[in-house]
Amino acid sequence: MSVAIGLGLMDYPFAGAGDYWRWVDLCEAGGVDSIWQTDRLVSKTPILECMTVMAALAGRTRRLRFGMNVVSLALRDPVLLAKQCATIDVLSEGRLLPAFGIGSPLGPEWAALDIDTRTRGRRTDESLEIIARLWREEAVNFQGRHYRLNGASISPKPVQPDLPMWIGGSSDAAIRRTAKYGTGWQGGGETMEDAIRVVAAIKKALPEAGRSIDEDHYGASFPFHFGAPSDPVVGRAMEAYAKRTGRDPTRQFAVGDANTILDRVGEYVAGGVQKFILRPIGSGEQVLVQTRLLIDQVLPQVGRRWPKPAKAA
Repeated sequence: MSVAIGLGLMDYPFAGAGDYWRWVDLCEAGGVDSIWQTDRLVSKTPILECMTVMAALAGRTRRLRFGMNVVSLALRDPVLLAKQCATIDVLSEGRLLPAFGIGSPLGPEWAALDIDTRTRGRRTDESLEIIARLWREEAVNFQGRHYRLNGASISPKPVQPDLPMWIGGSSDAAIRRTAKYGTGWQGGGETMEDAIRVVAAIKKALPEAGRSIDEDHYGASFPFHFGAPSDPVVGRAMEAYAKRTGRDPTRQFAVGDANTILDRVGEYVAGGVQKFILRPIGSGEQVLVQTRLLIDQVLPQVGRRWPKPAKAA
């Protein structure tokens, strides 16, 4: 059993860069497994660009791993993205956790950038193949509907010999995509029931695809808050989640004390999920306080309840 707790941000909840780096340094020193940034290109709400964040984290941290949850492939050039990932992995000495997805059809990017949402799936599949091949092959020729390459290559290659390729999404197509291309699955806004259903479906689809995924390479995400459901910050966050996803926030948020969060993690683990991105609710100092409480009260219990297997000599 290898249960790991990372922390993630969707928006930019700080007044300035100083507070953001205080939060990153707290995660680095406090034993948080990884930091994750949501991908959003068009937004009136302050949200950092995820690949820029990955590069900045590579320079700021020495232990933490980091990833994007998840980058929308249909909105980005696959060769540039493959090069960015490889460069960040080299400069961080192998700490990048790339995660890719199709992008929500409700996102504002499609209309703002005049992109046909019906092309998302094909663009994503072509991009996944291109990126995976660029990471391992010396020259790539590719003829697709949306992308064509002739002798394309990137160097240096990623430091990680088999750079992970986590896939997001909960649709049937996302399940097939994960079974075909992914080295793991990382949930985002799904409820616990949805995440567990997707994990089971991926495991069922893998034999047909002739592939396997490590048992501890299935992840989920949920917001957390030390406090009461009646706290105003919780109400605002739940309202925003329901509006954004159409899902019931009470089945996604963990609000209470350390045991509330640990019990929620335990329910996921029982359903086959072992990697977690927890999102502190609030802004500014609230995020720092919530993160400190998680580090002090939850992470030690995770280590005791689900001890990591000893490394082979």
